Amino acid sequence: MIQALILEDGETIRWEARPAPRCYTFRHWRHSVFGLIFLLICSYWQVLGIAMADTYAVRWLAWLPLPFVITGLYFFVGHLVQARLEWNHVYYAITDRRVIVQRGLARPLSKFIELSELTYFSLHRQGEQLGTVRVHQGREQQLVLHCIEQPHRATELLEEAIAKNQSAM
Repeated sequence: MIQALILEDGETIRWEARPAPRCYTFRHWRHSVFGLIFLLICSYWQVLGIAMADTYAVRWLAWLPLPFVITGLYFFVGHLVQARLEWNHVYYAITDRRVIVQRGLARPLSKFIELSELTYFSLHRQGEQLGTVRVHQGREQQLVLHCIEQPHRATELLEEAIAKNQSAM
């Protein structure tokens, strides 16, 4: 799954996965609820703007709410379409040296954390066999592995790396 271009010489993949498609697509479902409410309000404003533009012959009143209507559409359904299209380009891997996240809709972006610099991780369960893992390097940098199936396989490797890091201190 992970392109060979991002692996270093001699690096081997110990675990790899892709997010569960439905979970990844709907992970920000609250944005859609907000987007629906925002879209309804802005659509009403748009109708009022068109009516006022006709009544008072002020054309800009019809155009003023349009950016807000478009923003409401994005929050209602646009981000879901974007996430589903991006899903095709999302890969996660844990190698013998790094944790790698590759994603991006237009152009792939790869981020990684060295296992030797790993400080902690957290697991947010989203179901019996589904979870999101946040991998941290210090307090600042983190990688998020969204919606992975059977996250215990990845967390076992991360626990092993953290134990090795703590014994080296």
